[in-house]
Amino acid sequence: MVETRTIAVVDDDQTIRRALDDLIRACGYGSALFATAEEFLAYRDRASIDCILVDVKMPGMGGVELQLKLNADPPKPPMIFMTSYADDKTRSAAMAGGAFAFLVKPMEIHRLTDLVRMAVEQKN
Repeated sequence: MVETRTIAVVDDDQTIRRALDDLIRACGYGSALFATAEEFLAYRDRASIDCILVDVKMPGMGGVELQLKLNADPPKPPMIFMTSYADDKTRSAAMAGGAFAFLVKPMEIHRLTDLVRMAVEQKN
């Protein structure tokens, strides 16, 4: 039996979550969808996550704060940050914290899917 890799999507925008869910599944991965970083942290099966697609700015805890929490409790899967509001300070913080990539919305589909594939391969 082939093991399905699971990609987590952490984004407060339901439309983005649905679109990424469709894309992830079309690429042959499983997905786990979360509306908040806090919801992701409460997920009992976090060890099954192979890559995290995370929005930088969300109500409550943002993506960089989630990254800091996960860095304090390794191992953590590769994180790909997504934002509509790119700024150098946030990008630098995410990359310094070990982000796999930092993308600006709207994202090129092929770029995103290539990064997810590389992140999953890196985790293995």
